[in-house]
Amino acid sequence: MSFEWVSWTGLAVAIGIAVAIEFILVLAVWVLAGLVARRQPVFESASRPPRRRLLLLTATILLQIAIATTWPHPESRGLLLHILVVLSIAAGAWAIVAILGAIVDRVRLRHPLDIADNRDARRIHTQLAVLHGLGVVIIWVLAAGAAFFTIPGAEAVGTSLLASAGLASVVAGIAAQSVLGNVFAGVQLAFSGAIRVDDVVIANGEWGRIEEITLTSVVLKVWDERRVVLPSTYFTTTPFENWTRSSTELIGRVRLDVDWRISPAAMRAELDRILEGHPLWDGRVKSIIVEDATDGLVRMRALVSAANSSDIWTLRCEVREALVEWVAGQVPEALPVTRVEAGTTIRKETALTRDFGGDGGI
Repeated sequence: MSFEWVSWTGLAVAIGIAVAIEFILVLAVWVLAGLVARRQPVFESASRPPRRRLLLLTATILLQIAIATTWPHPESRGLLLHILVVLSIAAGAWAIVAILGAIVDRVRLRHPLDIADNRDARRIHTQLAVLHGLGVVIIWVLAAGAAFFTIPGAEAVGTSLLASAGLASVVAGIAAQSVLGNVFAGVQLAFSGAIRVDDVVIANGEWGRIEEITLTSVVLKVWDERRVVLPSTYFTTTPFENWTRSSTELIGRVRLDVDWRISPAAMRAELDRILEGHPLWDGRVKSIIVEDATDGLVRMRALVSAANSSDIWTLRCEVREALVEWVAGQVPEALPVTRVEAGTTIRKETALTRDFGGDGGI
């Protein structure tokens, strides 16, 4: 009995050969990844998702070849091969997305955010986040288009749908207007430099750091660990404060209302003593002035500077606490007081009383 490839036996042999080839590929990739990981330890974890998805792609291709050459039923071969072609396209797109993600992660590791001057790193992280999201969308759209055009007659169906779009296209355009506006706003934010990942901003009445920028939204991590999700168009249409756009250095203000008997010179000397050797003060700004003097009180304003927003907040609190303790303990006469002056009651006489005496009678 002669051996025939187009049979169930031939299919089993072909699948066995495909499994053997896939095993050899897995072993070769594993060994190669191990050799590269010895020189670059980060490569092993970063390349794991792309390796797995590429191996899935090779498995679908090998299975497709095995079925195309040995499947014994011609009637069902076309449908089965078409399904495998669509799976191959999806696996290929999935692998390309993984490769793109590995490249993005590699660039992010080369530009860490946990450094003193991370302005360029924040800009790169922001642009990478937006470009990565846009690239993933483009890859899957192209993959869906490629899978769609593998269907016989799809071109005619697509042409008829486009020809009869009419009102439906207008309605869809109006419905998608806000989404497309957010997408364009996200791209604008990534390359305009208005905000970047890890920027400190005040937006929508909240103080926090930009944690994530996507094509359609911006995630703001608030000081109490909450996340505020704002549409990208918010930052292109609404005024907001960016504390770290040009640099991370900031100046903070501390106000105290004290009595008129305070000595500004003595308070200025106390501020010098507080800031001398303080680990959070960067040495740029240090001053105390009388900002106002109304309603029986004197308002003193102290200005201090620090390297970043977290330091300036802590420094302001510690300076305020130290000045309060100094006023209460060293110069209690400068504590705010409310003065009440007792007036003298003066008797007013009428002309009649003065001239005739008594109660004014005759």
